[in-house]
Amino acid sequence: MDKLKKYQQIIQQLLQEYAAISSQDPEIETQLIFDTEHHHYQLVNIGWKNQRRVYGCFLHLDIKDGKVWLQHNGTENEVGDDLANLGIPKQDIVIGFHSPFKRQFTDYAVG
Repeated sequence: MDKLKKYQQIIQQLLQEYAAISSQDPEIETQLIFDTEHHHYQLVNIGWKNQRRVYGCFLHLDIKDGKVWLQHNGTENEVGDDLANLGIPKQDIVIGFHSPFKRQFTDYAVG
């Protein structure tokens, strides 16, 4: 299996696991958004809570230039570690919400 397909499968598996444990509130829907053509993957919450609109992306990953970019992590978990534990080498994971300067001080790719 080529690297791109492997990374797509790992990301989709991880997001499906997060979706299964996300909101237990029946008024909040968690949507999986997989754009496999352009390599964008998101988890989004949509609904109503206490008469207030709930809408927001809480996980966003992209695949760019052979690397997995963690663009947004709205969870309390270390999603980069989750990706590494599922088989993506840390040198192929970019923590995109860290500044390029800060990335050099992590165990992950700089970009």
